[in-house]
Amino acid sequence: MNKTDLIEGMAEHAGISKAAAKKALESFLGNVEQSLKKGDRVSLVGFGSFSVSKRAAREGRNPQTGKTIKIAAKKVVKFKAGSELQKAVN
Repeated sequence: MNKTDLIEGMAEHAGISKAAAKKALESFLGNVEQSLKKGDRVSLVGFGSFSVSKRAAREGRNPQTGKTIKIAAKKVVKFKAGSELQKAVN
Protein backbone atom coordinates (compact mmCIF):
# COMPACT_ATOMS: atom_id res chain seq x y z
CA MET A 1 0.00 0.00 0.00
CA ASN A 2 1.36 3.40 -0.93
CA LYS A 3 0.27 6.89 0.10
CA THR A 4 -2.32 7.18 -2.69
CA ASP A 5 -3.87 3.84 -1.75
CA LEU A 6 -4.00 4.89 1.89
CA ILE A 7 -5.70 8.19 1.03
CA GLU A 8 -8.29 6.36 -1.08
CA GLY A 9 -8.92 3.86 1.71
CA MET A 10 -9.27 6.59 4.32
CA ALA A 11 -11.69 8.55 2.13
CA GLU A 12 -13.85 5.50 1.47
CA HIS A 13 -13.85 4.27 5.06
CA ALA A 14 -14.59 7.68 6.60
CA GLY A 15 -17.03 8.78 3.90
CA ILE A 16 -15.05 11.92 3.06
CA SER A 17 -13.46 13.27 -0.10
CA LYS A 18 -9.99 12.22 -1.21
CA ALA A 19 -8.85 15.85 -0.78
CA ALA A 20 -10.01 15.87 2.85
CA ALA A 21 -8.38 12.48 3.48
CA LYS A 22 -5.12 13.71 1.93
CA LYS A 23 -5.18 16.83 4.10
CA ALA A 24 -5.84 14.74 7.23
CA LEU A 25 -3.04 12.28 6.43
CA GLU A 26 -0.54 15.05 5.69
CA SER A 27 -1.52 16.80 8.92
CA PHE A 28 -1.01 13.58 10.88
CA LEU A 29 2.38 12.92 9.29
CA GLY A 30 3.48 16.52 9.84
CA ASN A 31 2.53 16.42 13.51
CA VAL A 32 4.33 13.12 14.05
CA GLU A 33 7.43 14.52 12.33
CA GLN A 34 7.42 17.71 14.43
CA SER A 35 7.02 15.74 17.67
CA LEU A 36 9.88 13.40 16.78
CA LYS A 37 12.11 16.34 15.82
CA LYS A 38 11.55 17.76 19.32
CA GLY A 39 12.50 14.40 20.79
CA ASP A 40 8.98 13.58 21.96
CA ARG A 41 7.43 10.14 21.70
CA VAL A 42 4.20 9.62 19.76
CA SER A 43 2.04 6.89 21.25
CA LEU A 44 -1.20 5.64 19.70
CA VAL A 45 -2.78 3.22 22.18
CA GLY A 46 -3.37 -0.16 20.58
CA PHE A 47 -1.57 0.81 17.36
CA GLY A 48 1.99 1.53 18.46
CA SER A 49 4.63 4.09 19.38
CA PHE A 50 7.07 6.18 17.38
CA SER A 51 10.26 7.29 19.12
CA VAL A 52 13.73 8.61 18.34
CA SER A 53 16.89 6.96 19.61
CA LYS A 54 20.55 7.75 19.16
CA ARG A 55 22.77 5.35 17.27
CA ALA A 56 26.43 5.61 18.29
CA ALA A 57 29.25 6.03 15.79
CA ARG A 58 30.73 2.72 14.72
CA GLU A 59 32.98 1.03 12.24
CA GLY A 60 31.68 -0.90 9.26
CA ARG A 61 33.07 -2.57 6.18
CA ASN A 62 32.68 -1.71 2.53
CA PRO A 63 31.40 -4.99 1.06
CA GLN A 64 33.07 -4.37 -2.31
CA THR A 65 36.57 -3.56 -1.09
CA GLY A 66 36.57 -4.98 2.44
CA LYS A 67 38.01 -1.70 3.77
CA THR A 68 36.98 -0.47 7.21
CA ILE A 69 34.89 2.71 7.14
CA LYS A 70 33.59 4.99 9.87
CA ILE A 71 29.83 5.30 10.20
CA ALA A 72 28.79 8.55 11.88
CA ALA A 73 26.47 8.74 14.87
CA LYS A 74 22.88 9.64 14.05
CA LYS A 75 19.33 9.66 15.34
CA VAL A 76 16.97 6.97 14.08
CA VAL A 77 13.18 6.67 14.21
CA LYS A 78 11.82 3.53 15.79
CA PHE A 79 8.31 2.08 15.72
CA LYS A 80 7.04 -0.46 18.21
CA ALA A 81 3.72 -2.07 17.35
CA GLY A 82 1.00 -2.07 20.00
CA SER A 83 -0.72 -5.19 21.29
CA GLU A 84 -3.91 -4.74 19.24
CA LEU A 85 -1.94 -4.33 16.01
CA GLN A 86 0.14 -7.39 16.86
CA LYS A 87 -3.02 -9.44 17.44
CA ALA A 88 -4.57 -8.22 14.18
CA VAL A 89 -1.52 -9.23 12.15
CA ASN A 90 -1.10 -12.66 13.75
